[in-house]
Amino acid sequence: MNILTLSWKNLKNKPLNLLLNLVLFALGAGLIILLLLLNHQLDDQLRRNQAGVNMVIGAKGSPLQLVLSSLYHIDSPTGNIPIAKAKPFMRPGHPLIKTAVPLALGDSYEGFRIVGTSPDMLALYHASIAQGQPWQHPFEVVLGSGVARSTGLKLGSRFHSSHGFVLDDNLVHEDADAFLVTGILKQTGSVIDQLLLTSPQSVWEVHGDHGTETAPHDSTAVTHHEGAEAEPEKPLYEYEDKEITSLLIQFKNINAQTLSLPRNINENTDLMAANPAFELDRLFSLVGSGEKTLRAIAVIILIVSALSIFISLYASLKERRYELALMRVMGASPDKLTGLVMLEGLLLAAMGCVFGFMLGHIGMELLSGYLEKTYRYPFTGWLFLPGPELQLLGGGLLIGLIAAFIPSLQARLTDISETLAEN
Repeated sequence: MNILTLSWKNLKNKPLNLLLNLVLFALGAGLIILLLLLNHQLDDQLRRNQAGVNMVIGAKGSPLQLVLSSLYHIDSPTGNIPIAKAKPFMRPGHPLIKTAVPLALGDSYEGFRIVGTSPDMLALYHASIAQGQPWQHPFEVVLGSGVARSTGLKLGSRFHSSHGFVLDDNLVHEDADAFLVTGILKQTGSVIDQLLLTSPQSVWEVHGDHGTETAPHDSTAVTHHEGAEAEPEKPLYEYEDKEITSLLIQFKNINAQTLSLPRNINENTDLMAANPAFELDRLFSLVGSGEKTLRAIAVIILIVSALSIFISLYASLKERRYELALMRVMGASPDKLTGLVMLEGLLLAAMGCVFGFMLGHIGMELLSGYLEKTYRYPFTGWLFLPGPELQLLGGGLLIGLIAAFIPSLQARLTDISETLAEN
């Protein structure tokens, strides 16, 4: 019988001890895996969806809330701002600003946010049309790939928007014109996949007078909205009597002037400017404290598991002293006895890691459904992180070896004559 088979039989001889050790080890390793997956995907989503935006301008309030609602669409807006006050930052030719993308928020469809914006929004997220064409007139809308997949809307579909961002049939704008789907975007892996894009005029009309009628639409062709003819085409910044929610700003260059621009806006205007990178770091510092606490708990569980393995092996050796002495008499060397006990600790740690990794990935997959439903961001439990997971596996195996070290010395130093004489 080889040493591996013998080690497994020794472990199997006490199934309750084996189960306790595996459960403790799996819980610790599984929690660490879950935190690694969640932290990695959250960081990836937030960094990717920053989309090169250097500054967000909106209503006074919480800068973090402004960034979360405008860039990540996972919070309520701080309010609206008059275009008359935002106009200096929207007009072409600003010496510091390269792009200013307006956002008009407030409505949704089946929980997905409707965003009144300009075509620059597509360039911001490197998005392109997969089917149909971009919106050109009020009440024409382009769907993100995730919206199309989840709602079943397709080219030519019509729907009424709902007020706010919650699912409530009582909040549907049934007195307003219906939106017409004119395009569907290719999947980008960014937040734009979860949005419905239209013109700001559409949002204004939904919340304003509803006296206009929507021209009949063919399911394969796009025609003018009759209300659009009554309003002359002009740049958005000239609608000074209207409001938007925020502006996403990209600078031409990063220099002393652009770095001080947010502070100047906050101090000298009724608007608020937020730096996404700074607010993102603040968010990670807030989230990081909780993540560190959970990781510390997981490490404590692993340490308790190591103690459990140590106690289990140490107690087991007391009962197996006669067996070990017989093995020595039959020719087993001290090194083989040491290896036998070390291998038992290694097997316990390896099986604990395997079950823990399975527990962590399955737990993340179950959690991903809730996260995607709540925040409209895609998460998965089937993402593997080779570096961190291999490091955790190595650390787990090391814990098993350390736990088995003293019991293995005890096995090595077994006195054959004394043990046989006692029995």
